[in-house]
Amino acid sequence: MMNWAQAMPAISAAFLASFVEVVEAFTIILAAASVRGWRPALAGTFAGLAVLVVLVVALGPLFTAIPVHLLQIFVGVLLLLFGMRWLRKAILRGSGFIALHDEDKAFSDEKELLRDEAEKHARGADFIAGLAAFKGVLLEGVEVVFIVIAVGAGNGLLIPASLGALAACALVFLIGLVVHRPLARVPENTLKLTVGIMLSAFGTFWTGEGLGLDWPGADLAIPAFAAGFLLLALGAIALLRERATPLRATP
Repeated sequence: MMNWAQAMPAISAAFLASFVEVVEAFTIILAAASVRGWRPALAGTFAGLAVLVVLVVALGPLFTAIPVHLLQIFVGVLLLLFGMRWLRKAILRGSGFIALHDEDKAFSDEKELLRDEAEKHARGADFIAGLAAFKGVLLEGVEVVFIVIAVGAGNGLLIPASLGALAACALVFLIGLVVHRPLARVPENTLKLTVGIMLSAFGTFWTGEGLGLDWPGADLAIPAFAAGFLLLALGAIALLRERATPLRATP
């Protein structure tokens, strides 16, 4: 029987992280479809998904051969790398040092780029659109795969983490196919801040577990780490926001 108290954090982290990545992939797919139609866009999408399935099947058995403590260290470091990267970007955007991500602009830029390429290579325009969808799915999908592995492998929750990622994929594509527009209203920076905090908290916990540390409160240490990262992020945003205007004015 699945312990839902342990599984829900893994499901939530995988869902939120995957949601952000899938939104970005869908924007590229939609741009390809708007330029050359859904046939090449979906062909590229399914080809990218097929490569991801092969990657998952190939990587899966490797984790059963790794000693638990080494796996926990590997997973913990991987989570910290993902989490701190997202946390850094969310802090910089929240403080005003870099612009917030604009999915409508990303869609317009990708569409314009594909249109220019299609005009240059008229005979291969469908292939170019399909290739763009393939690359978008593959690049964003690889991050989803590694996040799912990192969230679930350290504590035997690969299946719940995979379910969270699949739910995110299904939700994004369902909404996207209904509205036929980029999901620009998704509060991406808030999601990235949340995911960065969750992944960093999990990463700290599993790295310590792999090194043999006995965390006070066992799994309850994870919410404590998350609270600490949240306070750190909010403090950094407040501090950098005060300095953002002078720095922007510097040549």
